[in-house]
Amino acid sequence: MTLANNLRQQLAAGDVLISDGATGTYLQSHGLEPGGCPEEMNSANPEVIQAMAREYFFAGADMVLTNTFGGTSFMLKKYGYGDRVAELNILGAQHARSQSSSGQFVAGSIGPTGELLESNSGTTPDSEVYEAFVEQVTALEAGGVDSIDIETMISVEEASLAIKAAKEYTNLVVISTMMFTRGPRGWFTMMGNSPEDATKKLRAAGADVVGANCGSGIDDMVILARELRDVDPGYLLIHSNAGIPEIRKGQIVYPESPKFMAQGFQKLIDIGINIVGGCCGTTPTHINALSELIRKKG
Repeated sequence: MTLANNLRQQLAAGDVLISDGATGTYLQSHGLEPGGCPEEMNSANPEVIQAMAREYFFAGADMVLTNTFGGTSFMLKKYGYGDRVAELNILGAQHARSQSSSGQFVAGSIGPTGELLESNSGTTPDSEVYEAFVEQVTALEAGGVDSIDIETMISVEEASLAIKAAKEYTNLVVISTMMFTRGPRGWFTMMGNSPEDATKKLRAAGADVVGANCGSGIDDMVILARELRDVDPGYLLIHSNAGIPEIRKGQIVYPESPKFMAQGFQKLIDIGINIVGGCCGTTPTHINALSELIRKKG
């Protein structure tokens, strides 16, 4: 049985899976300079990337994301690495895989390209973005990931292109999450999609797991999770920030402690969220608090 099939079986069995915490927060505290390319660290600082995966797995994560969020050619070329897409994505997958044990999964992280699609009234052809996603998903599969995690998307159209690429070129579990912001009229993506509209379109594109990540602290993510569960009966993932960042003594600080977030994680589990984990500002200590919570409940 492949690990991808094992992941499908665990979801079907109703197990709550723990995902990891923030990548950027970890790397910034381990040598990533302001304006630096996180993905290039897969080559230049492999020991840091491996240590990050190892710490999250040790903290209790069932699933760790690769350090490939900005791994499309569109993003990498901004740093002068547009010709290293396959290399950096394969390395990112291999580093996380090297730290996993039996029953632990690796998800290939794919973030936005930073382009405005023609289908979103922009200038970049959808076909070019699709080909960039094909290049990334095939490299991630070659590196040994079990799933593709298309995350922090603000355009459903762009997310759908990534889902299509993953479904057509891999046999992996495909996760796709949007970033929603709550305003006077409720929750919407930057492009104006409601949670119900977005999840329906992601499901239609073929996503196995949908949900939300980034943009909000745990209390708001609990509210959003309830809305998502009300409109979608399938597998859901929530990755919450550790609050909204604040500047304290010249440093960016995320205010929500592991103990505080654990209360919200419990609510996410009670709502029926299938995969729970952290986004910006969360650390291995946050994931350990979540792991201890689930172990006690079990």
